[in-house]
Amino acid sequence: MKRSVQNQFACLLAIIILLSAACGSSPEPAKTKHKVAFITNTASNFWLIAQKGCQKADAELPDVDVVFKMASGSTTKDQDRYINESLRRDAADAIAISPIDPVAQKQLLNDTAKKALLITQDSDAPDSDRALYLGADNRAAGRQAGELMKQALPKGGKIMVFVGKRELENSHDRFEGLKEALEGSKVEVIDLMTDGNDYSKARDNALEAMQKHPDIAGMVGLWSYNGPAILRALQAENKVGKIKIVCFDDEKETLEGIKQGSIFGTVAQQPFEYGYQSVQLMAKILKGDKSVIPESKKLFIPPVVVQRGNVDDYKNKLDQLLGGK
Repeated sequence: MKRSVQNQFACLLAIIILLSAACGSSPEPAKTKHKVAFITNTASNFWLIAQKGCQKADAELPDVDVVFKMASGSTTKDQDRYINESLRRDAADAIAISPIDPVAQKQLLNDTAKKALLITQDSDAPDSDRALYLGADNRAAGRQAGELMKQALPKGGKIMVFVGKRELENSHDRFEGLKEALEGSKVEVIDLMTDGNDYSKARDNALEAMQKHPDIAGMVGLWSYNGPAILRALQAENKVGKIKIVCFDDEKETLEGIKQGSIFGTVAQQPFEYGYQSVQLMAKILKGDKSVIPESKKLFIPPVVVQRGNVDDYKNKLDQLLGGK
């Protein structure tokens, strides 16, 4: 009798162990949605427009959840934290990022590409293992800015160029494209000044340029906030109209400055499309459709040159994209 009880207990214990093992080894339920992350390189109105594009794609794709991460800082440390957060906390299947320093971040980008689909947008990291780049042909966009400046200064003159950080791929390519367009002209580039994504510093740089070069004839801002910063500096020195401004993107102050004649023109990227198309592309690739990846691994979205003659039409279209805001 005693042995029978022991045998029953042993059998019961074996069943419990088997059941526990079976429960522990059962596969996790398959994900019903893909999660994709969109990471910016700084905080600006440019990225708020990109966020609207992400939201539109998110609404159209029932099997995708979008996490939008607006960089509060502008250092690689800040951005690296967002990458790791996307992978570990958000369990992102794909990441679209505008790298702050493609050289310094190369190893992290390559490691990320092993864990999730990785694409770059706005600024590229061509030597990394990213699947593709989506954005402007920045060298060509720089040439467009150079052509605008030649129109603004038909007799030539000295110009200063401004940007947040020179090490970004888009900064480098725009500056090189600008210089290419100005070759053989009477427009002379003095230098490239950086502000480290500091809006106050951007304005101070323009003031410093005027003080050091009293004969300066033009200024070019390569990042979205540079145009408004230059304009505020010129307003402070009563030199609006005397120094020609060419800039990038479509900040509210930039478009208003063009309308009033204070800014000669801007090369406006399409950040809404950066957000919208990045999400759409990642969704298709995650579903197995790799035909959307060009052989060049670059998908260019052409910018729009905005001047006084088309600024109202451009602004109306932009307001429609942003829901009338």
